[in-house]
Amino acid sequence: MAGSLKLIQKETITSGVSTVTLTGIDSTYDVYMIRVSNVQPVTDNKNMNCQITKSGVAQSDANYDYAFKTLKANTSFGNVGVTNATQFTFADSLGNGTGETVNAIMYLFNFANASEYSFMTVESARLNLTPDFTAHQGGIVHTVASASDGIKFFMESSVNMNTGAEFALYGLKK
Repeated sequence: MAGSLKLIQKETITSGVSTVTLTGIDSTYDVYMIRVSNVQPVTDNKNMNCQITKSGVAQSDANYDYAFKTLKANTSFGNVGVTNATQFTFADSLGNGTGETVNAIMYLFNFANASEYSFMTVESARLNLTPDFTAHQGGIVHTVASASDGIKFFMESSVNMNTGAEFALYGLKK
């Protein structure tokens, strides 16, 4: 698959920021992929959230539905299901200790199609040193039939992300 991925945009955090927005999604590709690496909040125990952008504007309407299977190393598995949210959370309770990060892969579908809902699949893994390893696997849909052009990532409570985090948007070659 590596030869099939075409880098569209990459953001590396070099100083504290609370949001990162990746844009550039259009009809060039049917499927897009986002890679999230080494994200860590500067404040302990914060969630990583996202919103879809349309014409570059993050959508904060109550039209996000998502469901995840939560896989935990230190307790039983669980399920997360949310409807009519104003954002979606793909990593919860992130720590800010050394080595405590989240990584994720997201596949984006129907984003450029104005007559369909935009939806995504997500696989994420986060490590906290309590010890606590948690992974999420699931999907998100924005239940508005209109074209979407990107994703805005942000930490809960407008907390900054530490330096070194990377966000990359790829087109998957047709």
